[in-house]
Amino acid sequence: MPKKVAAAPKKKEKTLTIALGADPLGAVLKNAVKKHLESEGYKVIDYGTDCAENFVTYFGISAKTAKAVQKGIADKGIVFCGTGMGVGITANKFKGIYCGLVESEFTAGECKVINNCNMLAMGSRGISEARACMAVDNWLNKKFNEGIPEQFVKIVADALVEIAKIEDKNFK
Repeated sequence: MPKKVAAAPKKKEKTLTIALGADPLGAVLKNAVKKHLESEGYKVIDYGTDCAENFVTYFGISAKTAKAVQKGIADKGIVFCGTGMGVGITANKFKGIYCGLVESEFTAGECKVINNCNMLAMGSRGISEARACMAVDNWLNKKFNEGIPEQFVKIVADALVEIAKIEDKNFK
């Protein structure tokens, strides 16, 4: 009787859906992060663009990505341009979106730990593909208030409540 051959284990799919968007300057970095996220089992929604020749505006693509997070189509979002600044500013114009500009693994983790960011902005001129992937991993694997000294936990949590009040007052 022939021996049964065990099937190769399937990579477990992660439960988070991550929306990505890039303008032409951020396309290569977005593509690298997308490949990395998919290899880790995350569901990715790609709002484009894939190359420098396929023109979209940074503000248009960032708005589309932020809306997906805002409406719950995606759990988190990452936007890319040349510096990360334009896409980050645009994303932060949406109520409930907290997008941090990151250029390192450390700042990406702190975006989650201190500010509970639900989006990241990255610039292809400020971070390499390898560091961008490590930064995304750090952000995804951290928890809000993780590792914060006990005396600061309430301060950080209260700050987010106060920021939400400012948002409610000023977003019309």
